[in-house]
Amino acid sequence: MVTMTTRLRTGPDLWARIGVPWLIAYGALQAYWALGHRPADLSPVGGDLVAFTGWGAVALCAAGAVVLAALMTVRATGAARWVLLPAAWAVAVGLVASGALLLLDVIGAILPGLGIEFFPLGALSKAGCVGGGVLTGLAALSYQRRTRAGCAECGRAATAPGPLDRTPAWAYAAAYASVAGCVVRVLAQAAVGFEKSPLSSGASALLFEIGFVLGGSLLPLSLVHSWGRVWPRWIPGLSGRDVPRRLVLWPAAGISAGLIVYFGLMLLQMIAERLQGRNPFPPSGGLELPEVFFWFAVPAYLAWGIGMAVAAAGYARLTRAGCARCGR
Repeated sequence: MVTMTTRLRTGPDLWARIGVPWLIAYGALQAYWALGHRPADLSPVGGDLVAFTGWGAVALCAAGAVVLAALMTVRATGAARWVLLPAAWAVAVGLVASGALLLLDVIGAILPGLGIEFFPLGALSKAGCVGGGVLTGLAALSYQRRTRAGCAECGRAATAPGPLDRTPAWAYAAAYASVAGCVVRVLAQAAVGFEKSPLSSGASALLFEIGFVLGGSLLPLSLVHSWGRVWPRWIPGLSGRDVPRRLVLWPAAGISAGLIVYFGLMLLQMIAERLQGRNPFPPSGGLELPEVFFWFAVPAYLAWGIGMAVAAAGYARLTRAGCARCGR
C-alpha cells in the first residue's frame, strides 16, 4: 500500500498533460473543417480520416481530453481505475485507427517516385490524429503502471511475466507466420501479374521492393534467431557484438502496428461491402484486379503484421533487462 501511495505522489503524468491540449487543438481543427471549411483533397483516397470522421472525430477528441484530464485528477480507486483505463485505451485505439491512412503518406513521402500522391496537409492531419492516440495510450500505460500494486523499483505488477531466457516456440511460430503472410502476398501478385500494380517503376519502386522483402523476411526472423541479438561473425567490425535492441524492436513494432491497423480496417470494410453485395474494390484509375486477389492479399498483410507483433513481444521479453529488485 505504501508503494502505491509513493507512486501516486509523482504528480500528473507528462503524457496526459501534453495530450489534453493536443486533443483539444486537433478537435477544434476537425470541428472547423466539419463546419464546411474542409479542404478538397487530403489523401489519395479523398478524406483524411477513417473510422471516426467529421463530428465523430470531434467527439472522440473531446472524450479523449476528458479521460486524460480524469487520469490526472481522479483518485485511483478500484472503480475509477476500471472505468478510466478501458476508456483511455478505447480512445487511443480509435484515434490511431482513424489515422490509419498515414501509412500511405509515409510511404509516399519517403519514396516520391512510387506513384502514391502525397498531400502534406492531409498527412499532418492524420499525424495529429495518430499522435493524439499515441499520447493517450502512453498516458494510459503510465497511469496503469503508476496505480497498480507492484515493484517500487520498476513498477511492474506482481503477476507480470519476467524476462525470457530463450526464444519461446510461440515466438518462432509467429515469426514464420509473418514470413508466410509476406509470401502469400507476393504469390497473390504473381497470380494476377506483376505488371498489374498501381506502383510506378524506377528507383523508388526498386527501393520499396527491397524494403518489402526485407520487412517480410529478415526483420521477422531477426526477432527469433540469435543473429537478431548478436552480430554474425561474417560482419566485419561488428562480429560478436550485441545488436542494439532498438534497431530490431522499433522497426518491428512500428511496421507491425501499421500493417495491423491499416489492413485490419481494410479487411473489415471489405467484409462490410461484400455483405451488402458490393465489390469492395471496383475497377478504378485504369487498374482492374479480380476481387479474389484482395481476399488473399489483405489477410496476408494482416497475418504478416500480427505475426511480427507477437514475435516482437517475445523479442522484447527476451532482450529486456530484469529488475534487480523483483526479477521481473
